Amino acid sequence: MELSNFLKLLYRQKYILIAVPLIAIGLAFFLVRKLPDTYTSHGRLATGLVDQSQQELINNNQANSDDNKITQQFSNLIQMMQLKKIYDQVSYKLIIHDLTDDSPYRRPSKLLKELGKEAKKHALDVFTKKYKLREPLSLWNADEKGLNELLVTMGYDEPKLKSKMVVYRANNSDFIDIEFESDSPLLSAFVINTICDEFIVYYSSLVRENEMKAVAFLDSLMKQKKNAMNGEMQDLKNYKIVNRVLNLNEQAKSLYGQLADFETRREITEKDILAYTGALKSIDDKFNPQDRKYLESTLTKINQQIISTKENLKQASQDYIKSNYDIKYKSRIDSLQNLLSAEINQSTDKYILNPLAAKESLVLQKLNLEVQLDIAKNSIGTLNDQMKKLNEKFDKLVPHEAVIQSYETEIDIASKEYIEILKKFNQTSLESSFSVRLRQIELAMPGEAQPSKKMMIVALSGILSFIFCMVVMFVLFYLDDNIRTPKELADKTQLPVLGFLPSYNEAVIDLEQIWHSDNDADKSAVTKRTEFRNSIRALRFEIEKELKGKKIIQLTSLKPGEGKTVVAMSLAYAFSSINKKVLLLDLNYENPEITRITKTKIFLRDYLNDKISFEEAHTVNRINVIGTYGDDISISVFEMGQTEAVMQEKLKKIEDLYDIIIVEITSLDNINSVKESALFGEYMIAVFEAGQALTADKNEKIKYLKSLDNKFMGWVMNKVITEKGPKKKKSKRLTEIKL
Repeated sequence: MELSNFLKLLYRQKYILIAVPLIAIGLAFFLVRKLPDTYTSHGRLATGLVDQSQQELINNNQANSDDNKITQQFSNLIQMMQLKKIYDQVSYKLIIHDLTDDSPYRRPSKLLKELGKEAKKHALDVFTKKYKLREPLSLWNADEKGLNELLVTMGYDEPKLKSKMVVYRANNSDFIDIEFESDSPLLSAFVINTICDEFIVYYSSLVRENEMKAVAFLDSLMKQKKNAMNGEMQDLKNYKIVNRVLNLNEQAKSLYGQLADFETRREITEKDILAYTGALKSIDDKFNPQDRKYLESTLTKINQQIISTKENLKQASQDYIKSNYDIKYKSRIDSLQNLLSAEINQSTDKYILNPLAAKESLVLQKLNLEVQLDIAKNSIGTLNDQMKKLNEKFDKLVPHEAVIQSYETEIDIASKEYIEILKKFNQTSLESSFSVRLRQIELAMPGEAQPSKKMMIVALSGILSFIFCMVVMFVLFYLDDNIRTPKELADKTQLPVLGFLPSYNEAVIDLEQIWHSDNDADKSAVTKRTEFRNSIRALRFEIEKELKGKKIIQLTSLKPGEGKTVVAMSLAYAFSSINKKVLLLDLNYENPEITRITKTKIFLRDYLNDKISFEEAHTVNRINVIGTYGDDISISVFEMGQTEAVMQEKLKKIEDLYDIIIVEITSLDNINSVKESALFGEYMIAVFEAGQALTADKNEKIKYLKSLDNKFMGWVMNKVITEKGPKKKKSKRLTEIKL
């Protein structure tokens, strides 16, 4: 519904939608008819950011940079190329060329023509100096501000150059493309080549300066890290010298090996002691005391020799252990053992044994076991002493280990930092030794004239102006709260709408002609009358359906001038056309239009005050009109001293004579009068003029109509613009209605 209304609005404003684009097209053509041709040149820079052949010698990792980093680098280069200082250099070279060359790129501007010879020489000197120093013009200086105005008038200033410059990365390649458009092919090529040269010079100096700063910083940092590492190493060296630590790890390893060896030998010796003790006990159990007594008495001398040899063997064993098993002690032990064996064998040669003793071999075995047991017992003490000394040495190494480990950790960290800085220093030094990778690989050449954009500008002006009109109309339509259709009125007031009357822009409404003349040569007039007549019929039908046997209808409106008189007289004619006797009663004291238009001589006040008779008040016409003088305050003024019962009787007498009574009362601006008139009516109808919005005051009046409940019949919408009806024009004041 909203879309259809908007389309209707566009249809009504079709002439504006056509006229505005045509005017815009005409103005655009007038303005662009003298535009000069344009020439575009193209140049290309190679960056080396994604060129693998240039990356290998510099940084292998950089060749594998992710796409986001590469995109950011290209964006930085493009934005750096757009710096004002780059464009200033181009501007200087352009103006210097035009001041010194006989073939300038552009015709001299009015300001340039006005400069004298000395002024031109001064301007040339300033521009040349600024170009060499790469300085901008100071706008705080009056002289340089004037020179900047000269650049502006020639079109060589930074904003104008930048507006025609296009810089972009060619797809995902290693190249940056530059395009420039101007009114001269030589100018376009010169600007691109100059901006490439100036950018390469600026970028090269910037990169070189940054690289040298980085090399100097890394060199200083590398020396600091190296000194720190050397200091830590010297501290470790001094600590080892002071504490007599040669090689802590090897010393600890040697001590630990000796402890393990002594531990093993002690376990073996303890096991031998147990074995020898058990064997001796077993042999002793086999001898009786008498045999032992006899044997000991005969072998006393030899036994003493054996004991002496055992003592010597014991001492030799201790010396062998204390010397950490030195081989020179081993030969002495072997000779003593051989001597001991000879002495034991000598004791066996004595035939002083008891002939009853059969255990000679056991005696020899016992002697050998006793020797081995003594050797083992003596070895245990020596082994324990050596293990104690080794443990004491090992315990002294533990504190040194913690301190040395701390020194070594600090040295390791310092060495790693030094190596890392050294790598960065070498890499930066390598990069700084190569030339800058940025270079121009495609020179800009003078191009051909571009296709004219004049027709495109003209067409765009028409299209944009048409779109602008559409947008303006849509905004006006969106912000428009005016009610134009019966459905909108019913939706916004929540009250029924009985019907509507189309807009009828005529000074005179001839109801007789509307209802009975369809033979007019003017077809549009016939269509207009037919639509109006059909609307009246539909309205009359709806009202007749709602009356339900009652007669009196009162017509009011939210404000004066909404067409109550037209609706009242049209309804009167419509009811009379179906043979209804109609009384048209004018009670609009503020504006008695019915009385003025019909020029009736019958007034309600005269009848109620007995100034005219009942017969005079009642005529035999199908439509009878009773008017008002217009100076009455309300209907109660008619009483004039009469009782209400008498007045009601007179009104009832007239009511009985008619089929329908249509009463026009005042608008709701005089709401007290409306309320009083409503006491004498049966139904009330409100006339609403299309094309107005509901204000807070009108909403208060609508609340009153809602309070009437069933007594309020509904709305009649007046002056509705329909598709077949006339378009909305300036309202004409209704001067006459012919019945």
